[in-house]
Amino acid sequence: MATFVLIPGAGGDPWEWHLLVRELEARGHEGIPVRLPSGDEAAGWSEYADAVVAAIGDRPPDEVVLVAQSLGGFTAPEVAARVPVRMIVLVNGMIPLPGETGNAWWAATGSSVAANTYAASIGLPPGATDDERVLYFHDVPKRIVDEASSRGEPQQTMTPMEQPFALPRWPDVPTRIVAGRDDRLFPATFQARIARERLGLDVDVLPGGHMLPLSRPAELADRLVAYVALAD
Repeated sequence: MATFVLIPGAGGDPWEWHLLVRELEARGHEGIPVRLPSGDEAAGWSEYADAVVAAIGDRPPDEVVLVAQSLGGFTAPEVAARVPVRMIVLVNGMIPLPGETGNAWWAATGSSVAANTYAASIGLPPGATDDERVLYFHDVPKRIVDEASSRGEPQQTMTPMEQPFALPRWPDVPTRIVAGRDDRLFPATFQARIARERLGLDVDVLPGGHMLPLSRPAELADRLVAYVALAD
């Protein structure tokens, strides 16, 4: 059995993983969604990592797989530098360079240009992705989108975004990268370029957009379990 420790993206809400947790449990594994202190103005990357380390607890390192969504890509490597883990999996994740802040990442990677180019290529009019339902939830079932809306706007301070990625290098931990084929925030081709340039890795592409844990939980669970099986 593997323990998948699930690190959310901006907003720090563990709810985004609830469908994936069910799928992982159905496959005989454990999923632990982490709540990050994203609404706390005093909390930065270190405090986010503290929350993940606390969630891991005393579980055996060879069972722990860190799964990081989007902004969680800044937190997962810091956790892996503190405690031994079996693997890191980024899901439409941001990959920082040493010393790079979250705010600087966007311009340094050219993510906005990539997103705008992709949106135009699929026929979206200018400004369409200003609507979060168009940008993030276009392939998520309506009942799930409605539930997300009923939960209110996630709280995300800018505190961590102003802090540099503190590690001198990516930790020496097996790392896999899952990219949503239809991601409108971080297009798959953009993710492939960043993964290659920054980590020398390829991406595995799944159908679905930015919120794969909500739109394609079964497919994502299958991929995560397959990673563990391949590592055995």
